[in-house]
Amino acid sequence: MANTTDTWTGAAGNSNWNDANNWDNGVPTASSDVVINSGVIGDSLSITLPSGGSSTIASLTINGDGDVSLNGSRNAQYRRTNLIVNGDVTVPPDAVTTVNGTYLISSGNISGGTILIAQGTTLQGNVSTPISFSPTNDGVYANSLYLTGLDAPSSVLNFSSYDSITFGSLVSDESTQHSVYIKDNPDSTGSLFEVYDETADKVLIPTLTMAPGADVTKITWQSDAGTLNCFLPGSMIRTCDGDVAVENIQIGDEVITFDWKNNKNIVRKVVWVGKARAVVRPELHDDEAGWPVRILKGAIADGVPYKDMLITPEHCLFLKDRFVPARMLVNGVSIFYDKSITSYDYYHVETEQHSVITADGALTESYLDTGNRSSFRQEGKVITLFGSVKNWEDDACAPLGVERSFVEPLYHAIERRENSIIGAHTSTEGMELTHDPDLHLVTNTGTIVWPMRKTAHQYSFMLPSDTQSVRIVSRASRPSDVIGPFVDDRRYMGVAVTDVRLQCANQHFDITSHLQAQKPEGWHDTDWTDCAWTNGNAKLPLGNHLARGEMGILSITLRAAGPYLLPSETGSEMQKRSA
Repeated sequence: MANTTDTWTGAAGNSNWNDANNWDNGVPTASSDVVINSGVIGDSLSITLPSGGSSTIASLTINGDGDVSLNGSRNAQYRRTNLIVNGDVTVPPDAVTTVNGTYLISSGNISGGTILIAQGTTLQGNVSTPISFSPTNDGVYANSLYLTGLDAPSSVLNFSSYDSITFGSLVSDESTQHSVYIKDNPDSTGSLFEVYDETADKVLIPTLTMAPGADVTKITWQSDAGTLNCFLPGSMIRTCDGDVAVENIQIGDEVITFDWKNNKNIVRKVVWVGKARAVVRPELHDDEAGWPVRILKGAIADGVPYKDMLITPEHCLFLKDRFVPARMLVNGVSIFYDKSITSYDYYHVETEQHSVITADGALTESYLDTGNRSSFRQEGKVITLFGSVKNWEDDACAPLGVERSFVEPLYHAIERRENSIIGAHTSTEGMELTHDPDLHLVTNTGTIVWPMRKTAHQYSFMLPSDTQSVRIVSRASRPSDVIGPFVDDRRYMGVAVTDVRLQCANQHFDITSHLQAQKPEGWHDTDWTDCAWTNGNAKLPLGNHLARGEMGILSITLRAAGPYLLPSETGSEMQKRSA
């Protein structure tokens, strides 16, 4: 059966979406193709959408040359009127269509003329039409463009520190970490920019202009969904009406928050709630794979939590006036990754400002938007361009405590409670370590070179002629794995290299590229000036010293190496890094 077509034709003025008299076939329904005839240039037609909730239609077409405004409503911050279009959205090529306070979602193409996003709007779909963000955005509402298809706008105007652009399918291949950044538009004198995907070597958005006063140097990128700091279903949040399951918390509810500086409880309203789906990636490290952390009843203190607590690894507990990520307290016994759960919904609750709240009887945190709000809208790999997002230094209600000197005593205090915890998990995972770095080189031609002699701290290698660079390959492990999760360092650390000397044709050359501020690939930035750590596979340029048929001896001095998890403990990840 063909869709009905609901048409509104008008000149300047206002019409009401819910008023059946304004439409030739009554109120639009999910099977309706909605056509709005906007009139001629100079006309301005305003369509008022329902207050809150969602309206679903089959397609939306705006004809004519007049400007059209689709006006939504805001019940609370981040709560929009939803206009869901199961097909395409087409807007006039020569007019401006303004979307105010609306979540306009299209499963098809959004094309035509300019769309102005204003007053807390999210526009989502396969968008090819030019986009303009509201030039008067004062930060009260965040405006967002969410690209789900293979198209992107030809231009984006007035991008401010309160706006965001998310790329979905454009960078959706899971095998690649895209490097996306803003650079000067080659056709401009500095006022225009373009968004460029270096990995794919293509321009995503040819023209990007900043809003007045906005600073392009302060724009940041958030890859993937960001770190998840959320509750699993069944987490009981303390409210003015008692403890309520997180999945039942609604915007406007009042929750009990703890003012730790004044040692008293205060009431704050919920301004946003988020829900999304997580699927565990077991091939990654436990703290990165997405396994939920189970904190057993009484693990932290007597009656804290008062039942088993399930949260994501980055979610923070409030301990001794600081926030500590749950992953840093995992001991495998009373706090452990629950590997019986391979996929789950997760929730978070945002209060009027970042707060200490109570969940399952334990002090924890409300949501702080550090750039991952888009993870609550769409699953899968995305890259989001953010303006100004919140950060722990300026916006958190309490400090983030990740220093080893602070977390390690907490870790051991919780560990000492293990024997008194009913149902404590029995860890079957062993950890076998070695201090042997298994150090060798791989030349730029692919030749593997093993040391011809070595001492405790110095390795010497005979290099073939015409070698222009080598890769220093070794075992590598993360300090958080080999020392303990209370060490907030999850970098792969290979070997710490100090002096490197190349001897050839009775000459000696000091190789120092790894000690420079701009280091070659595979070296970690450190505070040291005479030493740098590899990541287990680091490039070392040698220049043209061996270019005339000369062979050479490369001597590498190490300051430190290991300990390392043996390959059986790190599996395919270690093999990939050593290839």
